[in-house]
Amino acid sequence: MPNHPNTPPSPAATESWRVFKIMSEFVDGFETMSDLGPAVKVFGSARPGPGAPTYESAREIGRVFAERRLPVITGGGPGVMEAANRGACEGKGVSVGLNIALPHEQEPNPYQTIKLDFNYFFCRKVMFVKYASAFVIFPGGFGTLDEFFESLTLIQTLKIDPFPVVCVDSKFWRGLFDWVGDTMRDGYQTISPGDLDLVHLTDDIHEAADIVMDYVEGRKSAPERYSVGQGPDSGEGTREGVKRRASVRMNPDEPGI
Repeated sequence: MPNHPNTPPSPAATESWRVFKIMSEFVDGFETMSDLGPAVKVFGSARPGPGAPTYESAREIGRVFAERRLPVITGGGPGVMEAANRGACEGKGVSVGLNIALPHEQEPNPYQTIKLDFNYFFCRKVMFVKYASAFVIFPGGFGTLDEFFESLTLIQTLKIDPFPVVCVDSKFWRGLFDWVGDTMRDGYQTISPGDLDLVHLTDDIHEAADIVMDYVEGRKSAPERYSVGQGPDSGEGTREGVKRRASVRMNPDEPGI
């Protein structure tokens, strides 16, 4: 029998309809960003304000990229995001903000020439990876480190074409780099010897911009061993991989099929 009009929908129905809400965020993002061209994502802490060294450095690099006609993409919020968007606007460039709705309300910064709003972090992350040709990363918190390591994972596993990952402020990053090299690479061998070559560390804003522009304009490329080289584009910024049928053994003593 049909449900009574006041009967709430089943959990399964609610979950299924949520797919359309997720889909709408992808559609809005793809339609808005598809004509953007090569761009750079700048991110870091939401906490520094105007006058703070990190804020002013991010503002300066946003302006430099705008003057070099490279669109700047940020998470649309305060701190480093605001600074980079502000610099891009001051340089009369394209300033993109991919804003996220948070329980404590992230206030969008006013320096966005292209603005998108997301409810889902994973939809927003897809847009960052799909439309950014480089990442420039300033000091930040857990979210900054999450996106930093995610970008390296996607490059290391050949799911995306390699691009520059530039970390600014050696005082902030050096301890992490040393630990990754000493513990992960040398001590436990949980990453390959050359994986740290994917990252550039600098204190110079103009050097960071040059690294990005050399890649975007084709003067330099990432290490060849990380080139994807094959596999169709899956459409959301990553490459399809090899799908293998899982081995099935009815008897654990028999060889796998």
